[in-house]
Amino acid sequence: MTDTTQNADDAFTTNIYYGEDADAAYIEDKTVAVLGYGSQGHAHALNLHDSGVDVVVGLREDSSSWAQAEDDGLRVTTPDTATAEADIVMMLVPDTVQPAVFEAIEPGLEAGNTVMFAHGFNIHYNQISVPENVDVTMAAPKGPGHIVRRDYENGGGTPALIAVYQDYTGEAKDEALAYAQAIGGTRAGVVETTFREEVESDLFGEQAVLCGGVTALVKHGFETLVDNGYAPEMAYFECLNELKLIVDLMYEDGLGGMWYSVSDTAEYGGLTRGDEIVDETVRENMEEVLEEVQDGTFAREWINENQAGRPAYTQLKRHDEEHEIEEIGAPLRDLFEWEEEETEPAEVPADD
Repeated sequence: MTDTTQNADDAFTTNIYYGEDADAAYIEDKTVAVLGYGSQGHAHALNLHDSGVDVVVGLREDSSSWAQAEDDGLRVTTPDTATAEADIVMMLVPDTVQPAVFEAIEPGLEAGNTVMFAHGFNIHYNQISVPENVDVTMAAPKGPGHIVRRDYENGGGTPALIAVYQDYTGEAKDEALAYAQAIGGTRAGVVETTFREEVESDLFGEQAVLCGGVTALVKHGFETLVDNGYAPEMAYFECLNELKLIVDLMYEDGLGGMWYSVSDTAEYGGLTRGDEIVDETVRENMEEVLEEVQDGTFAREWINENQAGRPAYTQLKRHDEEHEIEEIGAPLRDLFEWEEEETEPAEVPADD
């Protein structure tokens, strides 16, 4: 049954689909080429295969994942050959290499085929120009590949997004929903969005909160304690280690659940001091970051950075790796017994 969410003006803005909303007929007689066998690629390919879909994996001949995909019981060939066989081509190689891969596979596309993405960067920022006689859609699980696979194998599913950029056949949305069903998404819920909304909100979230904002906040907190004479180990525990406890509470039950679970002292301190730290100037900075995402400034910067061999990226990454918090954290993390599933890498390997 389809659910809808409402905005402040009571206008229905978002559709959420479940199993009964999807029709497997839109994909069951088609061949899907999954290009890439990294974090997402292996999960999509195996879930599709286990759902009875005809799957072929497309990899470079020297790919380190070729043998693994074959060991997993999947057909493997080169991306151009896989595309020529397929009705649906899912691009799950890294964003930075997708344009080159698409250039190689484009001759194998036929009218009525579908080119599908799990992130809309290259379509939204015009790095890939798809022919007018194919569908262009998105099916994007909201979780790393090993979770997508694990949830499916356990009989559940990972929530996912679908979007339609180009509907040549008139069936693009139905097909995307059937694909999302085949990888397990409709077992949890599939949210309809657009390529623009997915890309811009994703980049903003990564930069302003999830990857940029949080890590900067952690480092500033750590440095403040250490600079004022507190032991680095204590600073690490209070500003980094315990962050997971708070994030888990928010993840499971929202901000309200987190406030309910922490002590009254922590709640009062957070409510009275939080906005002093992350104040209106931070909000203004976030608006600037969002504007650079929206107008393509960030995209052009990242594209140019890759074309130049990633000099700034390499320098910034090295500087971050050499921060004192990393030196202090390594032996402290060894004190904990981590769950195996929490330590599996979520990043798509660059060689896929």
